Amino acid sequence: MNTCIIGIGSNIDAEKNIPQAIRILTHDVHVLQTSTMLKTKPIGFTDQHDFTNGAVKIETKWSLKKLNKYLKKVEDQLGRDRSQIKFGPRTIDLDIMVWNDEIVDQDYYTRDFLRQSAAELGFHAKNQEH
Repeated sequence: MNTCIIGIGSNIDAEKNIPQAIRILTHDVHVLQTSTMLKTKPIGFTDQHDFTNGAVKIETKWSLKKLNKYLKKVEDQLGRDRSQIKFGPRTIDLDIMVWNDEIVDQDYYTRDFLRQSAAELGFHAKNQEH
């Protein structure tokens, strides 16, 4: 069984899309815990609404690659528009941040809210270099 922390964020109907994404996840993986959702300022492209960000801790038998493909399908199901600029508005953003106690998303090191959400879910980096 693999344990994973998935970063979750939205700035388009976040109060609807984040709970919906978590509901979808519960059908296919074992959701263990959800962090507090935090309001954050946009990064990169700043002329847009603030984001709501947090994380979920899950268990799955799937591989990292299969889980990543699944998360992209969930994003598509919730109307994620991939034609937008890289840091533009989005209905939902689901990114694998920690996989079996290893940081796999380099954004972990540069975004306080990711570290805070991961810590709330019991993850503490063990002298991992980036």
